[in-house]
Amino acid sequence: FKTCPGRVLCKLPCSGEKEVDLAVQNAKAAFKIWSQMSGMERCRVMLEAARIIREQREEIATMETINNGKSIFEARVDIDISWQCLEYYAGLAGSLAGEHIQLPGGSFGYTRREPLGVCVGIGAWNYPFQIACWKSGPALACGNAMVFKPSPFTPISVVRLAEIFTVAGVPKGLFNVVQGGAATGQFLCQHPDVAKISFTGSVPTGMKIMEMAAKGIKPVTLELGGKSPLIIFSDSDLDNAVKGALMANFLTQGEVCCNGTRVFVERKILDTFTKEVVKRTQKIKIGDPLLEDTRMGALINRPHLNRVQGFIKQAKEQGAEVLCGGDLYVPDDPKLKNGYYMRPCVLGNCKDDMTCVKEEIFGPVMAILPFDTEEEVVERANATKFGLAGGVFTRDIQKAHRVVAALKAGMCFINNYNVSPVELPFGGYKSSGFGRENGRAAIEYYSQLKTVCVEMGDVESVF
Repeated sequence: FKTCPGRVLCKLPCSGEKEVDLAVQNAKAAFKIWSQMSGMERCRVMLEAARIIREQREEIATMETINNGKSIFEARVDIDISWQCLEYYAGLAGSLAGEHIQLPGGSFGYTRREPLGVCVGIGAWNYPFQIACWKSGPALACGNAMVFKPSPFTPISVVRLAEIFTVAGVPKGLFNVVQGGAATGQFLCQHPDVAKISFTGSVPTGMKIMEMAAKGIKPVTLELGGKSPLIIFSDSDLDNAVKGALMANFLTQGEVCCNGTRVFVERKILDTFTKEVVKRTQKIKIGDPLLEDTRMGALINRPHLNRVQGFIKQAKEQGAEVLCGGDLYVPDDPKLKNGYYMRPCVLGNCKDDMTCVKEEIFGPVMAILPFDTEEEVVERANATKFGLAGGVFTRDIQKAHRVVAALKAGMCFINNYNVSPVELPFGGYKSSGFGRENGRAAIEYYSQLKTVCVEMGDVESVF
């Protein structure tokens, strides 16, 4: 593999209705085998898949960097989170159990936790391999099969995951990959043999998927967009708060759904904080994502780069001040000249009603907004249709817990940001979606409960 910015890496045929049906039928056949295996048997196979990913970490990370454009430094972290996810759910696979409930007269009832069947996973282009593991981990642990459709912008690395599952010992067809765009996704969502859909992506697409799923009474998990608040109080550790703001805005070139892009800063430290953020933002190394010291690679494609640039242009027209960055970046290396690079941007003089503050930009653009009181900032932080994440930086731990309790967001951070261990549930409120990925909570969304009532005496009939 070599970095090829702005050039075609490969061409894959889109999966049509026939190919989608074939993938679903194969997954359905594999489900009959996998669902009858014990939890410990599934555990061993999943642990083997995790081991292979660990062993191939560098190769998969390199593939992901080329697939997506993020730095190799970040891609390695993504791959580590991926194998950790499979290990975590492998551990849960053997412990899945129902309950025994004692009833009067020696009668009893019990519950069984059963798989759903063939689940569909539809991934986004910002974390292709990791999202596939986040969805397949709990799905397979519960005994399901999965047909996965990656984004057409990042089709490569998920195919490697399918190969790894096969080598690890899952039944043939248990984890199937189909390629394509909206039409392929529609065939998946409307297929009568699909039991559940899990989608990561934009709000408009999530709405369409929910509508299609409703016609088949299929449960859905939606992990959608965000415009998350990051609240910096004056009593916070300034150095740590600045690092948190950079983590909350510039990972994966800012293409992260839970990024804290509305940075509310208590007015008494506004100037100091802003000056330090700008200084450190200007030092971020941009360029070839396969180089060890690169910390920001290229955006996903030209249309998206143009969209992000459009937001910055509009922000200036509405009165925001570009404190640094926002312009296109052309690396010195001539082979990178056609890459989709831009300098990370910090916007000052922002107001709550500006488009750059209200809408998800999904690029390396931070908006700084001053505030005066805790009550005020909480109200402003919640004044959004989104509710994916939120963060608070303060040394006052009571205030920290009080504020996150008041935030209408599914994933909150105290004195850190964008830390997503697989042990903790991840998901949003409001238009950011519903359902949860990761943690034990995900088991609820990839299984169903069956109740069995056992009568030990004669039936008490009212007839």
